[in-house]
Amino acid sequence: QVQLVESGGGLVQAGGSLSVSCTTSGRTNNIYVMAWFRQAPGKEREFVAAYSWRGAGTAYADSVKGRFTISRDSAKNTVYLQMSSLKPEDTAIYYCAAGNPITSQLRSRYQYPTWGQGIQVTVSS
Repeated sequence: QVQLVESGGGLVQAGGSLSVSCTTSGRTNNIYVMAWFRQAPGKEREFVAAYSWRGAGTAYADSVKGRFTISRDSAKNTVYLQMSSLKPEDTAIYYCAAGNPITSQLRSRYQYPTWGQGIQVTVSS
């Protein structure tokens, strides 16, 4: 089994920066894609960014492209999401996810069987 633990997050003013990280443990040898999703109150969980080390590279939602950066430190089994130029609409619980979706399915939450517990990111106006 794979376990995911998120850290970071918190409260930041609009225009500021914040990062969240996700550390994996357990049987990670069959994991090739890590992703971040987010869910705001009353809304569905949506794709934010994905990192694939099987050739697909990175992918971003249009709403965060140019502002968020996903990266990976393989030695630490950790994936990071660096967020800048934050907006109040970025406020949500951010979830880390692990799986092996094909490139065309990177943005689908249904392709990720393993999830972290979620971490709150709040952007004040």
